[in-house]
Amino acid sequence: MIFTERLILRGPQAGDLDDMFAIYSDPRAMQYWSTAPHESRAVTKRSLEWRLNDWHSRKTYFQIELDGRLIGNAGNHVDNEVGFILHPDHWRKGIITEAMGAIIPFLWANTDHTELTADADPLNTASVGLLTSLGFTETHRAKGTFCIDGA
Repeated sequence: MIFTERLILRGPQAGDLDDMFAIYSDPRAMQYWSTAPHESRAVTKRSLEWRLNDWHSRKTYFQIELDGRLIGNAGNHVDNEVGFILHPDHWRKGIITEAMGAIIPFLWANTDHTELTADADPLNTASVGLLTSLGFTETHRAKGTFCIDGA
């Protein structure tokens, strides 16, 4: 668990389902995500179950809690890639900057990563700007890296 000025960054809990569904079913939050918005709690439940299992071995992708409520996720979720998602009600409040500002030093201290990467749609200027502010630099662009519902 990591504590910041406003946030608790913690592992997933079975009781996170409703808050996770609120995030992952919101088309605004999912606009640049690698999957379509979740159409049912069953889809989100599978994601939560995967996170619960993954947490036991890796403990690097955190639930973001603010005032007792789960509002997003951030951290290292696969290989050396970091990512984040936040419920739109909390955009533009510095939440991800605060979370990643704590998570990145945690990853350097607690993993064997020699580099961290992130994948962001160039049209998602908010995320690209945030990554730049965290010290990331663009290395390349690729087309067709995600396929959602056959498109």
